[in-house]
Amino acid sequence: MPKPQKHSFNISGHQTSITLEIEFWQALKAIALAKSQSLSQLIMQIDAQRLDENLSSAVRVYILKYYQPS
Repeated sequence: MPKPQKHSFNISGHQTSITLEIEFWQALKAIALAKSQSLSQLIMQIDAQRLDENLSSAVRVYILKYYQPS
């Protein structure tokens, strides 16, 4: 099983890293493409909407909700 991958982003002027499994990165990139956003823009949107969970968890939940039927 591949190791999770870490990517760094600048959010609101501070550098942050997100560690996700490759499948989550692929899904997140597909969502960003479908929404005509950059990966950074989508991460900033998720960051702005999250409550108390860490950003990696918030990203996973966002992906799950995006792909769940309404």
